[in-house]
Amino acid sequence: MSTEQNVTKGADEVDAAIARGIDLDGSPIPTEKLDLYTSVMALEGNRQRSGVSNTMRSRIVRIGAKHIAQDELNQKLIDAGFAGLKEKEIAFYYGGK
Repeated sequence: MSTEQNVTKGADEVDAAIARGIDLDGSPIPTEKLDLYTSVMALEGNRQRSGVSNTMRSRIVRIGAKHIAQDELNQKLIDAGFAGLKEKEIAFYYGGK
């Protein structure tokens, strides 16, 4: 893998780019976008959490739906001891596919 490919992959690099105010392509992120992002993330940071397992499952569903077929993701969730996909998740993440 080239250095350029390594630099533009992963959530940590995205977070670092946001902190720098510079997009992965090297262009500046407009102040208005950074301000809105910062204010929304501050709200999220103050939100009461329901537990690590719930957060893990939410992230798995949100990100997994981009990469894994519905039936396969549902089975992986169940196999791991999580609840399977909910109807509203299927409609939201897979409804248009």
